[in-house]
Amino acid sequence: MKLREWTLQVVLLLASLLVSLGIAEAVLRIKNSSGQNYNIEMWRYSKELKQRSDIEQLGHEHLANSRALLENVEIRTNELGMRGGPIGPLKPGIRRILFLGGSITLGWGVEEKDTVTARLQEMFRSDGQDVEVLNAGIGNYNAVRYVNLFLRRLTQVQPTDIMVHYFLRDAEVLPPGGGNILLRNSELAVTLWEAMHRQFDPTGEANLEAHYRNVYRTDAEGYREMLASLDQLKAYADAHKIRVYFAMQPDVHNLTNYPFLFIHRQMEQVARERGFRYIDLLPIFTGQTPEKIWAMPGDPHPNAFGHELMAKAIYPVLK
Repeated sequence: MKLREWTLQVVLLLASLLVSLGIAEAVLRIKNSSGQNYNIEMWRYSKELKQRSDIEQLGHEHLANSRALLENVEIRTNELGMRGGPIGPLKPGIRRILFLGGSITLGWGVEEKDTVTARLQEMFRSDGQDVEVLNAGIGNYNAVRYVNLFLRRLTQVQPTDIMVHYFLRDAEVLPPGGGNILLRNSELAVTLWEAMHRQFDPTGEANLEAHYRNVYRTDAEGYREMLASLDQLKAYADAHKIRVYFAMQPDVHNLTNYPFLFIHRQMEQVARERGFRYIDLLPIFTGQTPEKIWAMPGDPHPNAFGHELMAKAIYPVLK
């Protein structure tokens, strides 16, 4: 009899717990339907626009010919998984500039027409130049991933120019991702995981400088892999007479007392040693506040104004 009562209590407890979790999940989904929760929107991005890649070095890729509304901004991909519309064959005499990079290059939180690539396209058109600017940015990519994306997937676009849109974390070793079944399907699980991650993550904002000094040690694994990838890109570009540019994107957390100038100087040397035309985007961002430059509160991606600044700095060099 006691065993039966105990079993019933356990069943009732588990049922109550499941109901409570279900209610919490439902409440979170209603609350997050506004598109203003950065972590949840990034989670939806991985579910709705990404797929696991069969190429180990990539980890994941964009789904082709897809679209999703993320942070209340539509992101569409073409037949090659690049942001934007279809790409036709390269016409004789046309200049085609391919941007490689991560989520900043993609234009996370920014309308397609306001991204750095779209703005550059319009600048060339306004100057009467027939130039195509293509956006191959993918969120959670580093140099190893976007160089391999080009070499394994995108050489067919036949760029005449390549812009490496480089960010600080492009020398980090990135995990393959994917998560467990709960993290793939539950906003509650994602929310709890993010809360725990912020509490115990040693690479939080307060420790970013120490973290990146470790990442940019010349003997660090990710740093060596990044250099090797840039060397692969250089070899291909030299063999196919492709001009390569290197735009150094600053972190936008603290643009008043910027702590990562050492990385900009280090990467300038790396770029110049490989014959890449170097563009430092820090000067145009210096002094900007989060309210002026972030995509939304809690999301440290440059907004449309930030992409406008990038385009204005890059255009004279490309022109």
